[in-house]
Amino acid sequence: MDKPAGISSNDVVQQAKRLFGAQKVGHTGSLDPLATGVLPLCFGEATKFSQYLLDADKTYWTRIRLGVSTETGDADGEVIAQVDVSAISKTQASEALKTFVGEIEQIPSMYSALKHQGQPLYKLARQGIEVERAPRTVTIYSAELLQFSEAYIELRVHCSKGTYIRSLAEDLGAALGCGGHVSALRRLAAGPYAEAQAVTLEQLREFDDPQEMDALLLPVASAVGSWPSVRLHEDTAHYVRQGQPVQVAHAPTDGWVQIFESAEEDRFLGVGEVLTDGRIAPRRLVASD
Repeated sequence: MDKPAGISSNDVVQQAKRLFGAQKVGHTGSLDPLATGVLPLCFGEATKFSQYLLDADKTYWTRIRLGVSTETGDADGEVIAQVDVSAISKTQASEALKTFVGEIEQIPSMYSALKHQGQPLYKLARQGIEVERAPRTVTIYSAELLQFSEAYIELRVHCSKGTYIRSLAEDLGAALGCGGHVSALRRLAAGPYAEAQAVTLEQLREFDDPQEMDALLLPVASAVGSWPSVRLHEDTAHYVRQGQPVQVAHAPTDGWVQIFESAEEDRFLGVGEVLTDGRIAPRRLVASD
């Protein structure tokens, strides 16, 4: 889905669920109400593989307002400080940005969806409660400065799971000595899925034929499409369905793999992990027909 601004990720899930008449739908990493962009949804059996998308890298475009700090780190929060930024140059911003590329530590915002004793932090924050949050190690693979003006900078950020762009905005503002917050945010890609593939809620509502809507659904295997794959004969596939590790010729020697049963058309069985003895152990399988 291409999530619109102003609604939660769960709102998108519920609307898509109704439009498709689906029984089981889940998203693969929420976007704040302020944010737009790529929100992969998993239907039915695909929900078993949502964790692999939660763990996937993400790419964002963001506009950061320098010199204005807010309670939440984004434009939805109350302004708590303002600083003149007229002396800050593009070179300064670019140099400061470089210090955030690589493995860094972030302290999650109190207005994040991270949970503390079962409660989302943002719910505690709205009650005026602040709790200690442990720093989290994340990786920013690249951070490109796209635009610079006196008060705003635009970035393209490719990062690991768990990276908070609002924390990056606040930390970058702090490094420049002026503070800052996210004024706009768009997710451009999540794992193997990019914005060019995304569908809006308005587009979904325009469909009259359920079969045309179903044609938008991607194969379950696309969630792990970048992984190496193995193809099993029917007899070997039988043991995998029983949860048993199997020996596969010419298989990768380590890591995770997609598992297919070779027939007239390859059938996706699920994902497995290569054991130390070279066998492939099934880890998550789709239900058989």
